[in-house]
Amino acid sequence: MRTTITLDDDVAVRLERLRKERRESLKQLVNRLLRAGFGALDDREHQPPRQYITPPVSLGLIRVPRIDDVAEVLAVSECEEWR
Repeated sequence: MRTTITLDDDVAVRLERLRKERRESLKQLVNRLLRAGFGALDDREHQPPRQYITPPVSLGLIRVPRIDDVAEVLAVSECEEWR
């Protein structure tokens, strides 16, 4: 199949450098790189998503005896005397 694609400058430079190093035609190199990329995509799609576990962190002592009293929580958080 023949087609025309527009490459970004950085991709074109890397392709040209690889083509010279490996002494391959542009067609061979592009096909090989696309096959490798498709293979990597297929591998990622078949893997279960990685689970992230949030590590526990100590926040220190609780400064408010009861959190159901909103006025008291606000007063303590603003360093005010309560009662």
